Amino acid sequence: MSPAADENLALSLRILTEEIAKMGGLVEKMVQASLSALIRHHIPRAKRVVADDAQVDEAQRRVEALAESILAEHKLHDKAIREVVSALRIASDLERIGDHAKNCAKRVIALEGFSAPGQVAEGLEHMADMALEQLNTVLDAYTSQDRYAALEVRNRDDEVDAIYDSLFRQLLAAMSQGPDTVAQGVHLLFFAKNFERIGDHVTNIAEAIHYVVTGEQPSETRLRGDRTALLTPPELINTPSA
Repeated sequence: MSPAADENLALSLRILTEEIAKMGGLVEKMVQASLSALIRHHIPRAKRVVADDAQVDEAQRRVEALAESILAEHKLHDKAIREVVSALRIASDLERIGDHAKNCAKRVIALEGFSAPGQVAEGLEHMADMALEQLNTVLDAYTSQDRYAALEVRNRDDEVDAIYDSLFRQLLAAMSQGPDTVAQGVHLLFFAKNFERIGDHVTNIAEAIHYVVTGEQPSETRLRGDRTALLTPPELINTPSA
């Protein structure tokens, strides 16, 4: 490949990285706003999050178009191929995170006039803050191609899962108190589950960064802290608050 071709490829890859960073920044703001809307009972903010999801979809289309252009116009070496493939994977995960933030905002709108119980509200905020911290870290790791920071995020995914497991139990216990609590509890359960899934997508992004840098997937088994799918019906009914 000629020096000019190398330079053009490097420029195209840099633009691709910048587009991912912009998309990540937009998604990060949506996730933060959905949490803020819940804590502050701010319905207009929740509605803005729902509307902003269209921008995330458009950002993903730009990333895909740019990736297709790079594949069509350049002769790629191994590292460049990994960068393009990983950019597509990361854009897909960011789009899903945007969807989860939108879903959280819809739950806030549905909960208008209701407040989460104090301990549950604290747990939701703690889990969301942790997911946001990991999203911020993994986006920085993508820009700097810091696989060690990415692996640290990946290895902490079980912490978000563990908080979700605790919230799941608390909410089931609260919902068992009477039918008036069920609708609110269901919406809060979905809110919590969306943030647990955000953590999973952040972990996927961390693995994609490791692949870009090394050409390999992480060898360690991903830790899992969510045990809710393993609860039997009797356990669901008699779930103690944690």
